[in-house]
Amino acid sequence: MSEAVLEAHNITRRFRIDGGKTLTACENVSLSLYRGRTLGLVGESGCGKSTFMKLVMGLDKPDGGEILFRGKDIAKMRGKELHEMRQHIQMVFQDPSSSLNPKMKIRDIICEPLRNYGRIKHSEKKDAAADLLEMVELPSEFADRYPENMSIGQRQRAAIARAIALEPDIIIMDEATCSLDVSVQKSIIGLITRLQREKNISIGFICHNLPLVQSFAHEIAVMYLGNVVEVIPGADISEKSLHPYTKALLGAVLDINSDRGRKIECIKGEPPSPLNIPAGCTFCDRCEHCTEKCRGEKPMLKNVSENHKVACHLYGGDLE
Repeated sequence: MSEAVLEAHNITRRFRIDGGKTLTACENVSLSLYRGRTLGLVGESGCGKSTFMKLVMGLDKPDGGEILFRGKDIAKMRGKELHEMRQHIQMVFQDPSSSLNPKMKIRDIICEPLRNYGRIKHSEKKDAAADLLEMVELPSEFADRYPENMSIGQRQRAAIARAIALEPDIIIMDEATCSLDVSVQKSIIGLITRLQREKNISIGFICHNLPLVQSFAHEIAVMYLGNVVEVIPGADISEKSLHPYTKALLGAVLDINSDRGRKIECIKGEPPSPLNIPAGCTFCDRCEHCTEKCRGEKPMLKNVSENHKVACHLYGGDLE
């Protein structure tokens, strides 16, 4: 692994709702983002992926744990210190149509971060916009367009240009390709990986599409009901994944290159309510390997091999 740019330790986030109940979105989540590498975060809707990344961005505060960036806890930052930190962690949102101001020209949108932090003068916007558009493979004349005059793929490229304008250490991408056509997805992923190599950026990529994130993520963390159940190198997930939930996700994927006799297996049952999380393993009610130990004792995330962790009683862990 390269240098850890950001380290999250035992992050917990709970929300109080009507009736005095508590919804647990993230529970003791520990993950790291490394220099020049991509962490893919996958799982079903409601598993806590976006909540965790919002905490990393400083858009929300955890109830427990710490998020260390350059040795300082983001959760404790306030005022000017938090403002200064934000230039180092930028975000690309899921829907570029709603994340780009329709009343602003692209030049103003992508240069706004530079102006906010006093990086450029007003007279330098034209050249700065042209440089940023070139980085994301858009013609310089797009600077005079409004978002509505661009395709959705072009808008997402503009959103990426805005995110890299401040040359951040980290970019968080929240389902940034899910609204795009497959061919456009491929070109956007190619753009992201090129920019990562050129600028040595760390990327946190939230995604439902396991084959897509597997194709370029250096590491993948699988979340289920607010918990990380497996962390594994992206290249190994198809052949070496161990957790029953990760295997179930892979089994539910339609792959045109797979054996024709292979059946697509749906994950049985529904996840428990985050208002009533089981005492033991969160996946026990949907797992065919469930035992009494699984129902009564929560498995901890343990090392099973180099760079591979799993939270499951089927595996001893800690390289035993």
